[in-house]
Amino acid sequence: MAPPLLTLRDIHLTFGGTPLLEGADLSVTAGDRLCLVGRNGSGKSTLLKIVAGMVQADRGDRVMQTGVTMRYLPQEPDLSGFKDVLSYVEDGLNPGDDHYRALSLLGALGLDGTEDPARLSGGEARRAALARTLAPSPDILLLDEPTNHLDLPAIEWLEGELKSMRSAMVLISHDRRFLANLSRATIWLDRGATRRLEQSFAAFEDWRDQLLEQEETERHKLDRKIVAELDWVRHGVSGRRKRNMGRMRALQDLKTERREQRKVTGNVTLNVSEAETSSKLIAELKGVNKAYGDLTVLQDVSVKVQRGERLGIIGPNGAGKTTLLNVLTGKLEADSGSVRLGDNIALVKLDQKRESLDPEMTLQYALAGGSDKVTINGQPRHVMSYMKDFLFTPEQARSPLRVLSGGERGRLMLARALSKPSNVLVLDEPTNDLDLETLDLLQEMLADYPGTVLLVSHDRDFLDRVCTSVLGFEGEGRWQVYAGGYSDMVAQRGAGVEAKAAAKAVAKESAEKSEGAAPRAASKRKLSFKEKHALETLPKTMASLQDEIAKQQRILHDPQLFSKSPAKFRAATDALEKAGADLAKAEEQWLELEMLREEIEG
Repeated sequence: MAPPLLTLRDIHLTFGGTPLLEGADLSVTAGDRLCLVGRNGSGKSTLLKIVAGMVQADRGDRVMQTGVTMRYLPQEPDLSGFKDVLSYVEDGLNPGDDHYRALSLLGALGLDGTEDPARLSGGEARRAALARTLAPSPDILLLDEPTNHLDLPAIEWLEGELKSMRSAMVLISHDRRFLANLSRATIWLDRGATRRLEQSFAAFEDWRDQLLEQEETERHKLDRKIVAELDWVRHGVSGRRKRNMGRMRALQDLKTERREQRKVTGNVTLNVSEAETSSKLIAELKGVNKAYGDLTVLQDVSVKVQRGERLGIIGPNGAGKTTLLNVLTGKLEADSGSVRLGDNIALVKLDQKRESLDPEMTLQYALAGGSDKVTINGQPRHVMSYMKDFLFTPEQARSPLRVLSGGERGRLMLARALSKPSNVLVLDEPTNDLDLETLDLLQEMLADYPGTVLLVSHDRDFLDRVCTSVLGFEGEGRWQVYAGGYSDMVAQRGAGVEAKAAAKAVAKESAEKSEGAAPRAASKRKLSFKEKHALETLPKTMASLQDEIAKQQRILHDPQLFSKSPAKFRAATDALEKAGADLAKAEEQWLELEMLREEIEG
């Protein structure tokens, strides 16, 4: 048997006085396909950085064969200091590596290499980092959440690319289907230690549950033994008979063992606040069209959403999923066609625009405002109690949001959304950064939710588990309803979601360059500085206008206002009308820019 390319033995690491890793081991052999799984905060990314040599462990051994090449994909790549994306990717190549492979990979990921790194969106930066990591074809690939910011066509392309490579791999991902399709062995990082299963991720969850059940049985036996020994101490030693000191020491050892056992991290408790029942019809579109200039987003779209349905909206980046969602929920007017919305709709959207939250805001303020109470299903609860449902500690209550991990920010957004009464839930990429256990609970909550769910996601497994039907992008603004989840759609249409034509053209152009064909001039549309600035500032403008509307509405709620002060009544009415018009204009502008950004990234 060939010796391992890299080995970690008995790795220990402590952050801020709290042990993170306590005796973790990892061995990577040529051809390995390992997935590294564990709860958010268990130390997966840190362990991967120790493998990469970026973090030094407090104790333990890291041994790597001489000459082994390794590449690491970070969650937040840094492209500063490079004149364009191609320079960034080529900087990661070794002498003798194929420079045309860098171009080919960029093309397949929807980039052409001429982009300015300072103007890249988060998704584009992630794609550039993927190309830089894969281009050298290293001996070991370390990939931390490689599917983040990728749409379905890009995820399926990445799967095929990784399957074709000979590199050993260690993968961290929340995408079950991605892990099951690529892994051959599973490393479970749990309470600071690692356990290895020589099977793919598909077998992991049953294996994990068996281990936890066995562990609970052993803990119960230990508790019973301690109780029996304590009973002997109290009643088995009488008069002047000397105590059995050996047995007393054994009891102390048992109590120490029980005290030092690290319990499994608790589960998130998901309870959604329910509003009154909506009408049977939620929304109906008939022959709806919507375009932005020459770009047709919706073309003759017809769909009917009934109460209790779980509708998934599936398409590549730039297809118009956000526009379709906003037309379905009445936030955006169609250019033509019929849009009918139901009655008594109480809609809550899971906002994945986490940057809209002030990073200096405290966790408690984000959940409860200036109060120490939140209202769930009409019942007040202390914010500390509600925080515990989402695995936040009391010590985090006054922590600024900027210190939260990606998974913690994901749980915060869930907590904020589920606290609001609703009978329609709009979930836009809800699986981002959530660990597998929290995804399970979210899935169960949605299954029991009596209202309607509109879901946008690139997670194929989650779509299969949740959706009763999907609305799939067919190209050129056309959308088609399919019964079932993503796999059912693939079975019915014979193919999954395909990349948009523009992305295919870029990939084809890069392939021609790699084959020595004459390169064609590439003119990729980019957001201007003014457009980027507007995208960043418009959310604050809209929030300010909403506050102004609420302020004027409070003034007008006084039934005696007109009789007491007609001038004040007219001023408040005019201000309310102006703020409403300005808000509608700002929302329309933001939607157009967001659609343009999505189209460019696609």
